[in-house]
Amino acid sequence: MQKIDLFCLPFGGGNKHSYRRYIENAPPFLNVVTFDYPGRGARIGEPFAQDIDMLVSDLYRQFETLFNRKAYAIYGHSMGALLGYLLTKKIIERGHVSPAHLFFTGTTGPSAVSRRGKKRHLLGRKEFIEEVMNLDEFENQALENEEFVNYFEPILRADFRIIENYVYKESDPLDIPLTVITGTQEDLEPEEIRLWKKETKCAVKFMQLPGKHFFIFHYSRDIMRIISNELSTKHIPYYHG
Repeated sequence: MQKIDLFCLPFGGGNKHSYRRYIENAPPFLNVVTFDYPGRGARIGEPFAQDIDMLVSDLYRQFETLFNRKAYAIYGHSMGALLGYLLTKKIIERGHVSPAHLFFTGTTGPSAVSRRGKKRHLLGRKEFIEEVMNLDEFENQALENEEFVNYFEPILRADFRIIENYVYKESDPLDIPLTVITGTQEDLEPEEIRLWKKETKCAVKFMQLPGKHFFIFHYSRDIMRIISNELSTKHIPYYHG
């Protein structure tokens, strides 16, 4: 089977190494390609993106560098799902071939993200850390480590600010199939998850796996199996020129 690139976008606070288990569990035909956002990972010395448009433009520049005319799909978790959706819009606007499939986990449809009124990035440190703990972001022991918190708090605040200031804009639906996977214990309303249906003319598969927001850490093998099965059962042309 031809090689397919799977471009993976990190969740809030994550970096290109966040999907190492996905790489470990990928079948031979799937090439997992990961991204770093400014201000973390290999780009720790760079300033954070100030808004979502700036971050999507940054991701598009990385995509242009990495795209090698193979068939490809896009995956993102939480913040990475919203960015994956917006990146796809930009890719199409710039005249590139669309991804064969979009895989998103841990998120509502983009139109619901704007409606959530929380501004957690403005909270004091204690309240902010409590919010992060409620998300199942890190083990509680890690959040009791001052050095760890000092490192991650600015990164998380920057990412929360981008998401919490995002404003949804109505646009034509995509012509790309979607698979959306959420955790059974996530604080997400079913009707808001189903809003992904308005973002594409194609079918949307909704699935659930046990767990809270970061169920993906416990089910990386299962998620990769879902992705692999979806991509291996459809005819995806190789993109030339």
